[in-house]
Amino acid sequence: MLNVVGNVEEKESLHVVVLKLPDMASYTPKNILITGAAGFIASHVANRLVRSYPDYKIVVLDKLDYCSSLKNLLPSKSSPNFKFVKGDIGSADLVNYLLITESIDTIMHFAAQTHVDNSFGNSFEFTKNNIYGTHVLLEACKVTGQIRRFIHVSTDEVYGETEEDAVVGNHEASQLLPTNPYSATKAGAEMLVMAYGRSYGLPVITTRGNNVYGPNQFPEKLIPKFILLAMQGKNLPIHGDGSNVRSYLYCEDVAEAFEVVLHKGEVGHVYNIGTKKERRVVDVAKDICRLFSMDPETCIKFVENRPFNDQRYFLDDQKLKDLGWSERTTWEEGLKKTMDWYINNPDWWGDVTGALLPHPRMLMMPGGLERHFEGSEEGKPASFGSSNTRIVVPSSKNTSSQQKHPFMFLIYGRTGWIGGLLGKLCEKQGIPYEYGKGRLEDRSSLLADLQNVKPTHVFNAAGVTGRPNVDWCESHKTETIRTNVAGTLTMADVCREHGILMINYATGCIFEYNATHPEGSGIGFKEEDKPNFIGSFYSKTKAMVEELLRDYDNVCTLRVRMPISSDLSNPRNFITKISRYNKVVNIPNSMTILDELLPISIEMAKRNLKGIWNFTNPGVVSHNEILEMYRDYIDPNFKWSNFTLEEQAKVIVAPRSNNEMDASKLKTEFPELLSIKESLIKYVFEPNKKT
Repeated sequence: MLNVVGNVEEKESLHVVVLKLPDMASYTPKNILITGAAGFIASHVANRLVRSYPDYKIVVLDKLDYCSSLKNLLPSKSSPNFKFVKGDIGSADLVNYLLITESIDTIMHFAAQTHVDNSFGNSFEFTKNNIYGTHVLLEACKVTGQIRRFIHVSTDEVYGETEEDAVVGNHEASQLLPTNPYSATKAGAEMLVMAYGRSYGLPVITTRGNNVYGPNQFPEKLIPKFILLAMQGKNLPIHGDGSNVRSYLYCEDVAEAFEVVLHKGEVGHVYNIGTKKERRVVDVAKDICRLFSMDPETCIKFVENRPFNDQRYFLDDQKLKDLGWSERTTWEEGLKKTMDWYINNPDWWGDVTGALLPHPRMLMMPGGLERHFEGSEEGKPASFGSSNTRIVVPSSKNTSSQQKHPFMFLIYGRTGWIGGLLGKLCEKQGIPYEYGKGRLEDRSSLLADLQNVKPTHVFNAAGVTGRPNVDWCESHKTETIRTNVAGTLTMADVCREHGILMINYATGCIFEYNATHPEGSGIGFKEEDKPNFIGSFYSKTKAMVEELLRDYDNVCTLRVRMPISSDLSNPRNFITKISRYNKVVNIPNSMTILDELLPISIEMAKRNLKGIWNFTNPGVVSHNEILEMYRDYIDPNFKWSNFTLEEQAKVIVAPRSNNEMDASKLKTEFPELLSIKESLIKYVFEPNKKT
């Protein structure tokens, strides 16, 4: 029911408000299509309209992206005037079909990518969803010619930054000056809406709203993130110095605002949905700390700011108030309600580890995640709506646990060392996964794997390293190119085509000590450095493909070096290798402790990290230092001898890479990462210590 200033009758027993609307022309829809209504704000609007207007038919269209959940629509599940359709607004055929078959006369367009942090890293996805998707809807409205209202939901961010000392907020005729890719795409969508209104007479209305908070919000946003972190007793990360000012509206007040705009909004007009009650981000954090009896001085952590972070958004909302709406919920009341909801529903969104980071980078992919209504049977499609208005959403063919899990990993390299360990880690963490059946260089077989598994992430641990070592590659160059170069590129291209992040286990054996990175200097090669070692054909192919992969924005390249694990019986283990050699060189190198770093690679996938990463423990360790630890922890009688690089060259075919990698980028992302010597002791030698 609408929150209208004026004549209001309260029915205490029902806890509802019955409105007597001002005397002005009122619009009455019949069949409403709400896009993106499995998301946060739109689900509150949809549930409200379904509940309050049984004569309206509400059709929800949502592709179920990472920040959507069918559970948000549970209040409407059994209502006879509700229907859910899983689909993308970018599908013109689907949109046209729905408008015609459902006799849609009203569209409330909420569907959009909305998280600013994501827009800095994946701006094309925002253009695709926010501009192209809106364009598809508008064109369908023009073609069908049956729409009586098109309500386009935009944001206060299209106005850009408000002066800190401004006492009058942006009004609906203010200039649009977006400052980030997200707000730029929303402004672009607004221009299309305006153009279709003027060119084709489409009855459009646009809203621009302040920040919204409340139950059901995906925790990449500030308030639910802070609440969940506080529930875990963790620090609350604030971008910059926390002086940025924002205005916050409680979700039910915003749902009422859309109810007013739907019935009383004037075609061709824009309406700000806002509040004059502003708060600094740091004050929001302090309020949440107080609710959880936490000390703000010790629990608030200031982190690196966004590339650009508007200081203030300030709206003039008088125009909407003139229609009869006003904010109802106080900040203290709304924050307490929100906190209570998250405390009572801590697992609503499943594993949200990546969202709780200071700078979350969630994976946005077409088709998104299906979170089913409770009660749907395993292996059967979940249906939504009343018995006489059923729309069926296909269920996954995987197990029930996989349906509910936010991730599905597709792993290549089953018979390899790292690939095998990845599968065991997934089992340990309860992450559904499957091994790929296709060969990397066979595009059609890779496409078949994606179609069958429908992964959220692909892990490429396949490749040719040589049998038993890299010397094999010197005499099998064609096979090495086919897998290491052509195969890896094909996999990256197929994944990019389907909007999937690929974690690629590469190598750091593409560098060698030189004048600017001398041995023992502590100056390591960085991610941006160009490879300088081509002594082996294996390293040459790996350097080649890494350079080409730089142009793929969906790839996370992990440079592994001289991998070590706690399994000292594995012949691929660097410790196992050198403990069986008659002689070894003694050169400090960067190395990768798989027991520590492979779980980190899974976390990197959850965080949607991309680009090149030196995937080694910080620091270096020499052959002799490792063998000394082996002697002290494993075999007190162990002995070995050294030889020079020149002597080594006489017994191997291809030269070997020796270098130090700068792991500071990885250490910054994962501060708990141990140095190479600490990690060796903790993960390898202590567990294998002979008593």
